[in-house]
Amino acid sequence: MTTNSGPQMILVAGPYRSGTGDDPDKLAANVRAMNDTALVLFRAGHLPVTGEALALPLLEIAGNTRPGDPVYEEIFHPIAERLLARCDAVLRIGGPSEGADRMVAQARAEGKAVYTDLWHIPDAR
Repeated sequence: MTTNSGPQMILVAGPYRSGTGDDPDKLAANVRAMNDTALVLFRAGHLPVTGEALALPLLEIAGNTRPGDPVYEEIFHPIAERLLARCDAVLRIGGPSEGADRMVAQARAEGKAVYTDLWHIPDAR
């Protein structure tokens, strides 16, 4: 695992669909949790990113009709995988999530830092 004491580009990975039954309010709450975490990272001097921030607008214009449809499968996880390839680290938040766990496995395979607690990430300021 590599670590970096300066500013890092960190993928915030957490549940999006897991445990929601695809309820729009629960999906939005999961995105909010990732965004809230991203804000803390930003204020600590890092560049936080989420796959949802890139995937959700693309899904909308690509004709996605529901989570899990073919357009979703084409875009949602591949965006996060490509994004993580450019990141320095991943921060895994929240509860069970197959997709977030895949991001952690990818990060470890690529020798990137994996954080499981926001407070273990060095301040970049």
